[in-house]
Amino acid sequence: MNIAGVGMSAKACKTSRLTPSKNYSVSFCSLCVLSLFVAGGSSTPAVSFQNDVMAVLSKAGCNAGTCHGNKNGKGGFKLSLRGQEPDTDFWTLTHGLLGRRINPIKPERSMILAKPTVEIAHEGGLRFNKESQEYGILFDWIASGFQNDLGSAPAVLGIDVEPSQAILIDPSKTIPITVTARFADGTRRDVTSLSVFEASNGLATVEEVGVVRRAGFGETTILVRYLQHQAPVRLTFVPERPDFAWNNPPNRNYIDSQVFSKLRTLRINPSVLCSDTVFLRRAFLDLLGFLPSAEEARRFARDNRPDKRSELVDGLLERPEFADFWALKWCDLLRNEAHSLDQKGVQNFHHWVRQNIAENTPLDQFARALVTGRGSTYKNPAANYYRPNRDPATRAKAAAQVFLGVRLQCAECHNHPFDRWTQDDYYDWADVFARVDYKVLENKRDIGSDKHEWKGEQIVYYNRKGSVLNPRTGTNAKARFLASGNMEINPGESLLDQLATWLTSPENRMFSSAQANRVWYHLMGRGLVDPIDDFRATNPATHPELLNLLADDFVEHKFDLRHLIRLIMDSRIYQLSSEPNETNESDLSNYSHVVVRRISAEQLLDSQSQITGVPLKFDGFPEGMRAAQLPGVRPEGKRERHKSEVDQFLEIFGKPPRLMTTEAERSCDCNMGQAFQMISGPTVNELVREKNNCLKHLLESGKNNREIVEELYWAVLSSPPDAEGIAPILEYIDESDNQRTELEDLLWGLLNSKEFIFRR
Repeated sequence: MNIAGVGMSAKACKTSRLTPSKNYSVSFCSLCVLSLFVAGGSSTPAVSFQNDVMAVLSKAGCNAGTCHGNKNGKGGFKLSLRGQEPDTDFWTLTHGLLGRRINPIKPERSMILAKPTVEIAHEGGLRFNKESQEYGILFDWIASGFQNDLGSAPAVLGIDVEPSQAILIDPSKTIPITVTARFADGTRRDVTSLSVFEASNGLATVEEVGVVRRAGFGETTILVRYLQHQAPVRLTFVPERPDFAWNNPPNRNYIDSQVFSKLRTLRINPSVLCSDTVFLRRAFLDLLGFLPSAEEARRFARDNRPDKRSELVDGLLERPEFADFWALKWCDLLRNEAHSLDQKGVQNFHHWVRQNIAENTPLDQFARALVTGRGSTYKNPAANYYRPNRDPATRAKAAAQVFLGVRLQCAECHNHPFDRWTQDDYYDWADVFARVDYKVLENKRDIGSDKHEWKGEQIVYYNRKGSVLNPRTGTNAKARFLASGNMEINPGESLLDQLATWLTSPENRMFSSAQANRVWYHLMGRGLVDPIDDFRATNPATHPELLNLLADDFVEHKFDLRHLIRLIMDSRIYQLSSEPNETNESDLSNYSHVVVRRISAEQLLDSQSQITGVPLKFDGFPEGMRAAQLPGVRPEGKRERHKSEVDQFLEIFGKPPRLMTTEAERSCDCNMGQAFQMISGPTVNELVREKNNCLKHLLESGKNNREIVEELYWAVLSSPPDAEGIAPILEYIDESDNQRTELEDLLWGLLNSKEFIFRR
């Protein structure tokens, strides 16, 4: 119980269930509010509309998006979403509906008290009862003259939450959260009972007074909100495991030490190292986008050098296919598709992206070239970055997600409900991009009414004029970089050049963290912050210190992509097996074992083509081009968008249409359509039945059936077959009158096996 000179704490007051008398001479609220002040005079402070009433409206859910905070309100009563406009809410409460929502003569008859206590029918149901603190605060505010103290009440500077993180080991099931507000007048106040608590998943529930109760084992984040201030509390519920013993695996670098430290605290043992054959397959898929050949797999398995895994990674990073595959990732993210860029623009942009990766251009220089890209979209390929992003808002949201890992969409209509960004932040940021303009030299679009189709050369240029209107203020926004503090912008210099300098500065932790997290995601299958373009306090990193170290390392090594990839792939964490043990089988976020995932559309198709020895044929491209080498998605004009079998295959297996600036657009989920495509679809069957495929060469090589079967296993699974397991296969082939047909069945079966389709 917190004592503040006089009175009792809010929690104690709530627990005592003090009932306000009819005269209300000494109200429940007065006792609560008095005790909540940690500093200040001894007199009882009046109820504050800004700091108390607005908090009650949030606590009761009145201003939530599902209730009166909806853009259209509910039942004729509209409040600002989550109380972001208290001045408007004050007028609505006191003057709206001809002032019938409050009754200063008989406060208990006020609609804002009668409705939530269901004395009057209320669609939202019971929000609080008459014995509650919420009722007492509203009653006192009305009874004392419903004053508006928005200009005089001390502003809230922030909130401190205890604990900010905790690990609860069974049988511990509950933990109280305490929220203290810091005010501009120097006072501090316990506002736990007026704060809103929201759990990020179903692993925990939170009582009104801030007590968290376990509902399952694992990690959860509790979002704590008081007025417009938010803070996350990360909680982990761990099984007791009384017989747990740490297996003490060795560390290869600081990545391992960071991850293992947390695993030990969570009483989770990491899995053992994966086999050489699994590592080889994993490295080829992650870096090149296809599988090693049978000979490469056998040679690696025979190699006894202790450093062979590191040397393998070094060699793969220098192969041209690495640039192909990682250019694909960036072209997905940068929306390199022909409907917006036209075919020539797509090819130029793709070639430029690939060239930068091949030449190992530092990632900060790569980003700077994109942000400042101007000129002809044919002659200066980087200018194509702005071509699909035709307005300031789209450019602002795209730049925030790609370069800073921030999703700003929610702040377009109201202050971000889960992050620090306000509407003013959003429109000031959008104003940075307001002067990007276009000179369309030609546009030979196929359908004149399709305003999103561009077919022809354009000039992207910086226009000295241009602005964005902030709808909240009704005035033009003032260009400002996100989270840049009081940084001044030079009006005489291009905003894009200034943006590039700020964005890629080594001091800009948002940029380095977002890019390090993106590389981690592509290698580990999950970001340290996940989703990877949703950095916010309420979506914390699973390993915040590790993310900081990776970002620092990235900056120290001049944003060298290959260096960061080597570092991650050299860690023991990357090289762990996907086979779980009894302590980590339910862990999906702490990297105790590799999480099995389906390989991507391009990886699947290119590997099938490589294994069968049948080159792919894409309309408009030379035979033999791999799926990962395709510059775009499909031809730009609707009349030209004939989907070949291989195009359909890629689409079914999740190749993104590149209409959004996010990796989340690509899908590696499994569905029945994919099963039918693999089992009976034309692509796989034609590759297997092609008369000049690998089976023909194997049959003509003079190898016996055992050698042919072993070769197919090495080619498809990068590992030898089990001698006992292939015995019936060999017997079946030996007895067959049509050796080719039986081998086709075997190859088809291997290509449909989960060992081939999944990365493990």
